[in-house]
Amino acid sequence: MTSPRRTSVTLLALTTLALAVGGILPLESGAATKHTTTSSVLLATQTALLTETSVHVKVSTHTGTTTASVVADIGKTSGRETYVSGDETFTIEVTPTFAYLSGSEAGLIKLMDLTVDEQKKVGVQAIAMKKGSSAYSTFESNLTSGTLAHLLPGATGTTLLPKRDASTGGYQLSWNDAATSKSPASTTVITISAGKKSLPIKEAVTSSEGKSETTFSRWGEAVTVQAPSSTVAYATVFPKKKKRKALKIKASLE
Repeated sequence: MTSPRRTSVTLLALTTLALAVGGILPLESGAATKHTTTSSVLLATQTALLTETSVHVKVSTHTGTTTASVVADIGKTSGRETYVSGDETFTIEVTPTFAYLSGSEAGLIKLMDLTVDEQKKVGVQAIAMKKGSSAYSTFESNLTSGTLAHLLPGATGTTLLPKRDASTGGYQLSWNDAATSKSPASTTVITISAGKKSLPIKEAVTSSEGKSETTFSRWGEAVTVQAPSSTVAYATVFPKKKKRKALKIKASLE
């Protein structure tokens, strides 16, 4: 299972939906009718997401005896994500001018792929990545509002379940992902609000290895991120002469 940045759950890029039909109305707030379909739920949700600039995301994943959590605030130009699983932790912070990565020794080495020597250069500081660099772009694209369009699956292979979610009354969309070399086959159910705004409420992913539960809240609330008090430049940790490829976000909940 992978994490949101995106999000922190299994996020599939939404196939482009034609918005040229015009006059798209919110989904009916009552019981599902013959007019409510997989396509209409997806279209209404994608339309609603286009007007949103922020969301608070919480993910809890259980694999065997291991429990991991991700808390993320995705904003218009700023964002923050913190991952915790035992002694493996890291925090990513994005501002309009810099992105920052900090974490525990185990988190930076095992999850973020730093070498022992590179982690020692970082210590308790945060790696600073300037806007315009490929490292900054990687983090910025996952923790700002542009990633919201990728919260939904494509229409192909997605099914609108006949029953509403018992606790929220929301519409439920379900789809399956085939097994890969890195992850087992899984089933995902995302719940979409049937209220005035068709926005994601929660998501559940299950597989033979475990389960992941995600909640989405605080839509539209401002996200402000302050620069860490102690930082080290990206170039100091990864000198150009080593020709190290740009730091990439690894799957947090593999």
